[in-house]
Formats: sequence, C-alpha cells, structure tokens
Amino acid sequence: MSTLNQQVWTNQLMKHFYPEASFLSYARDFSQYSKFDMINIADAGFDPEVLVNNTTYPIKIAERKDENLSFELDLFETENTLVRYPTEVEISYDKLESVLYSHRMVLQTTTAKKAAHAFAPNSDSEYTPVIGTSGDDDGEGQKRILLTDILKLKRRFDMLDVPADKRYLVLDPRHTEDLIISDLKAFKDITDFVNGKPKRFAGFNVLEYTKNPVFNANTMVKKAFGEAKASTDTFCSFAFCSDEVMKADGTVKMYSRENDPELRGTVVGFDKRFIALPIRDKAIGAIVSTKI
Repeated sequence: MSTLNQQVWTNQLMKHFYPEASFLSYARDFSQYSKFDMINIADAGFDPEVLVNNTTYPIKIAERKDENLSFELDLFETENTLVRYPTEVEISYDKLESVLYSHRMVLQTTTAKKAAHAFAPNSDSEYTPVIGTSGDDDGEGQKRILLTDILKLKRRFDMLDVPADKRYLVLDPRHTEDLIISDLKAFKDITDFVNGKPKRFAGFNVLEYTKNPVFNANTMVKKAFGEAKASTDTFCSFAFCSDEVMKADGTVKMYSRENDPELRGTVVGFDKRFIALPIRDKAIGAIVSTKI
C-alpha cells in the first residue's frame, strides 16, 4: 500500500509563501539561525561615540553589554482536511494545489497578522514614534489620515537617522481611502508596484495590509494580540526599517491518517513554526486613527 510523500506536500505548501507585495518580504530573514524551533539573537547594546579632532589619549574604553535573547517560534496549526484519492492528488500539480490552497492561505494570513502586530510599536517613545491622525471626520467617528501625519512620522524617522531606502509604511486600506479622497490624482496608485518594487512616497516605500494591529484610542497603546474587541478600539498604519525587523521560519510538518475505512479517504493537516519580531525595538512606528 503506497504512503504519501510528505516532503512533496510540505514543499508545495511553502512555495511562494511570502507574496511579493507582503511586508514580510522586506524583513530580515533569520531562518538560518533557527535551531530546534528556537532562535537566539543578541539585543545589541549602545553604539560607540565618535570623537572629532580628539586630543585626549588614551581613548576611553566602554564595554558594550549585549543581552542574549531566546525565543521559541510560535506554533500555527491548521484544521484537518479530508482528501479523496490522495496518491492521485500527489502526482497532479493542479489537484495538489487545490487541496493545499486553503491551508497555505490561512497560514499566510495568521502568520502575517501576528507579524504586523509585532512590527507595530507598543506606544510612543523616542525610538518608536506613534502619531495620531488629524484630519476631518471620516463618517465613522475617526479623524482621517492626512499627508501631514505621514510627514510627521517621516520627521521622527529622520531624527533617528533611519536609512531612507529602507523605510516601509504599511497602510491600512481605510487610510489609503482617506488619502485617495483627499487627492485622487496624487494617491490613486499609491500602493502600486513599479518594476517589482513598491512606490515611494513621503520618504517611505508604501505597502498595504488589511489586518494591521489594533490600538486603544484613549491611551494610544497597542492592544495585545487577540485581545477582545472594545469600544475604544481603533486602527493604524505601521512603519518599520527593514534592517530593524526579522522573521524566521521553522519546522513545517504534515500529519496524515491514510485510507481511513470510515471516512473512505485520507485526513491531512499541517503545522508551521514561525516568528517575527523587532530586532531591538527601534525604528518602528505607527499612525493611529484618532477618535472624534
């Protein structure tokens, strides 16, 4: 009796897992550092000072104290699917794709949603700017985003000396809508790609994502991932420097119960290890919709 080639199924599941337009395509890939679904990184200490026209020697020695950080990759599991004639599916690209499509989509959606939450700052600080929107009422109780709000975020990134070509702004579609309403000609194609690269605007490479993290509108503090909805919830667009955020893929497993006599088919399911984090909680920011 033949058995499924799980390598074929898992390889196909991970094929094109990060679409070109996904903000995760622009995070540093730390997958090579993942061992046993754990990742160890160093939280770098201070940067050294630069002396100009120094006349005092010996030059002071300052010890940099790095903090070793260890993280277990999050576990994402799909619900199981009943597959008829799995060995026939395995040798047909189209059939295999049709079975795996929903599993890949839910894993893409959930891992990206978790990453977006991680890449947005918890609250406003010197290194993690959070800007409130300042426009007119959008008709749903929030102030619209304005160009000046994006420029305020740009200025905060400028002050941090974030490399201009490595800045990414991930717009909530409602913010994209605000900009288009304000100036259709200027913003109608703001999230388009040109020659395979996102368009640049106001100092950022501009992307769009539908499941950006939620903030508390009163405190301007990011809510915990998966926290229950509340009347104070509001949405955001978030920004990051591609050198300051990371993602890491770990183990991908397929589970199967083959030739089940009751179900007259084979049951398959998948799990995937993944994590995405800011590397040192610096050069990440957000524009949060302010309540009227």
